[in-house]
Amino acid sequence: MDSASATEPESAARRFGALVTRLAIEAGYELTARGGGRAALAQRTGMSPSAVGRMLAGETLPRPDQYESIADAVGADVTDLLIAGGVLTPNKGRIHANSDVRSATSQSLSLSPEAAADRWGITNPMIRSMLISNIRQAIGLQEEADRAAASGGA
Repeated sequence: MDSASATEPESAARRFGALVTRLAIEAGYELTARGGGRAALAQRTGMSPSAVGRMLAGETLPRPDQYESIADAVGADVTDLLIAGGVLTPNKGRIHANSDVRSATSQSLSLSPEAAADRWGITNPMIRSMLISNIRQAIGLQEEADRAAASGGA
């Protein structure tokens, strides 16, 4: 592994931590030692206070399932956070308004999870596998919910 590859996760974590710190302060979180903002941010995101501290310090990146709650907590666009965290690249991060990925249900689910990953430009094998797995799980959960609703369940 070359030295640029070895430092990339670290720089993405620093970049992400700086962005979230700025956004959290702008959103009103008091991040000083006794301000209580880190604890409030942890509670709002469902993360542990130590994980929030490491994230804000630029030591670690959040888990993929935490980006949306972080975006909600600091009033940010989740795509911006995914780009800052290195999950998406800037040129692949934005989906155009006429994208066929925008609404798979409007296409009777004709878009496969693999095609969605292709359309979004997700090429990293680990990220791609995670995305496809999550899409399949979401489809299965939705089908269960639809069956339950059709049979009079919750």
